[in-house]
Amino acid sequence: MPKPLLILDQHFRSVEELFSPQSLASLGDLCRIEGGENHPMDAARIDALLPEAQFLVAARPGLNREQIKRAGNLKAVIEVSGAFHGELEYSACFDHGLEVLSCAPGFRYAVAEMGLAMILAGARGLVSEHEAFRRGSESWLDDREGRDFTLFGQSVGFVGYGNIARELHRLLVPFDPVVSAYDPWLKTFPDGVTPADLEAVFAGNRVVVVTAVPSETNKSMIGSDLISLMPEGALLVVLSRAHVLDFKAAIEAANSGRITFATDVYPSEPVDQTDPIRKADNVIFSPHRAAAVERGRQPIGDMIVHDIQAILAGDPDRHLLRADPARVAEMVAAQESIDKAGRLSNT
Repeated sequence: MPKPLLILDQHFRSVEELFSPQSLASLGDLCRIEGGENHPMDAARIDALLPEAQFLVAARPGLNREQIKRAGNLKAVIEVSGAFHGELEYSACFDHGLEVLSCAPGFRYAVAEMGLAMILAGARGLVSEHEAFRRGSESWLDDREGRDFTLFGQSVGFVGYGNIARELHRLLVPFDPVVSAYDPWLKTFPDGVTPADLEAVFAGNRVVVVTAVPSETNKSMIGSDLISLMPEGALLVVLSRAHVLDFKAAIEAANSGRITFATDVYPSEPVDQTDPIRKADNVIFSPHRAAAVERGRQPIGDMIVHDIQAILAGDPDRHLLRADPARVAEMVAAQESIDKAGRLSNT
């Protein structure tokens, strides 16, 4: 029996970025791969392969209704950029029973690891004391009362409790934190997480971690009103998108000395060299590199292999994120807004 055809048009990402040698070999055992080169596939070649293809894996898959109709064997479309984009006609996919999957869960390990690093650095004043040392104004044997704090038994709140938040919570377990979370899309929360409204998350935690997925409804939802509720000396960590945050308000609160702010994302990327935020105090800056670590994106390849194997076996279990017909349109709109503002494409 011939192997199912998989079109692999992963560029701007490289094959090696997404797949370990073992995962790529496993994918080749499952499917006949067309493409998989570190440059964009020719659109005419993709179009010619569509009627036979059972899987399309692409950085930004773009199929219209007519193409989807002709792709009679297609079972799933998998994006590997990290977000749902507007080039794909989602309604046609759903009408034809196609699964649309996102690689977003594959970033959770590397991003959660960066989140833990930011929390520890912010809680213990590592960056500020590093800079003070350079200036000759470091605090020898000073417990920096009111600024530094221990993570053991600490109150931690999450805005959005999806894949990244859950993985970060798992990494925090040895510190025995008291965890609450705001996530309007969750009907039930796991043991050890207290559901809370936004005001309670900001008012009641020494650490607040923002991992909310951007949508049309949450643009700039975290503003000065919520940030002002944070206790003196609290730490705000942003790992998802600046879309959900009034960035200026966060910088102002950090500059005032009320909070420490740690961020991996920005309203426009790269940040202009003359942008005054570069001189802000009490801020830990990371230039959108939470997932930018050796092998940091290879879990995506493992998940692709798992889900293709599951689809072929008729198993409903998925490691990738299924597009929700009720939410995908607003997620696409939010991503287009982010792209328009100027965001680096490499998650």
